[in-house]
Amino acid sequence: MMTVDAIVNDYKAMIDSQLATLFDQVTMNLKIKEAMAYSLNVGGKRVRPLLMLLTAEAFGTSTEKVMPVCLALECVHTYSLIHDDLPAMDDDDYRRGQLTNHKKFDEATAILAGDALLTYGFQLISEAELLTDEEKVHAMKRLSQVSGPGGMVGGQMYDLTYENKTISLEQLEEVHDLKTGQLLIYALEMGAYLSGQSDHVIQALKRAAKAIGLTFQIQDDILDVIGDEQVLGKKVGSDELNEKSTYPKLLGLSGAKNEKNIFVEETKKQLALAGIMDAPLRDYVLKLSQREH
Repeated sequence: MMTVDAIVNDYKAMIDSQLATLFDQVTMNLKIKEAMAYSLNVGGKRVRPLLMLLTAEAFGTSTEKVMPVCLALECVHTYSLIHDDLPAMDDDDYRRGQLTNHKKFDEATAILAGDALLTYGFQLISEAELLTDEEKVHAMKRLSQVSGPGGMVGGQMYDLTYENKTISLEQLEEVHDLKTGQLLIYALEMGAYLSGQSDHVIQALKRAAKAIGLTFQIQDDILDVIGDEQVLGKKVGSDELNEKSTYPKLLGLSGAKNEKNIFVEETKKQLALAGIMDAPLRDYVLKLSQREH
């Protein structure tokens, strides 16, 4: 029997391989293609597509069916990272130990590369051969909802609005539920939806994903305080430098760790309600809460 790490590594290799050749047969400007491919293949953890594949696997659905939606999700996520790193937003020079897109190329190219990845994600879903028209429409509708002003983009706007301000724990959770959590919700939701699961199961997985997102963000905040720069591939202490509200800032380091544990338990509870008690998905999610980068 394969270990969870082996299963995840196999899926990740599959995702990486498909992303590496994603634009090979696409006719487009060479510079924009290079910029899109650069950020897409610079060594991401592939958390979102992995969550979708592992959810689909838990319900016996083929990798081939959900893969186009996984790739679309990673394109949208990567677009958001390119734009987050821009001087007008987080103004970061490095991501994953490599130059950010606007530093590798230039600011205008980075903006266009992000725009192109966003729209290309929807194209991938529209061209998915194993999805019905109904599945395509629903997948695209939900992706637009979770990534748009009522989801990820709205979360980034809140994040920028709250810079240099003291906010409540509830406001902080709202920011991260939108900015980080919504794409994670999409990953589990689509893995279940494309597997023909009931609304009861889908809703439990959406609640699990919300808890996963907050766990992920709290761990991110903790690592920005105590993480190893060599392991992280970026500077620590940037949140404090940018005067951002974080869980350690609001609750202290110990309080942040306790809050994370609450969301880990909520994740377990909701996965169990969805019938997932002994599956690679559950083990992978729990490993994420202990990640070091």
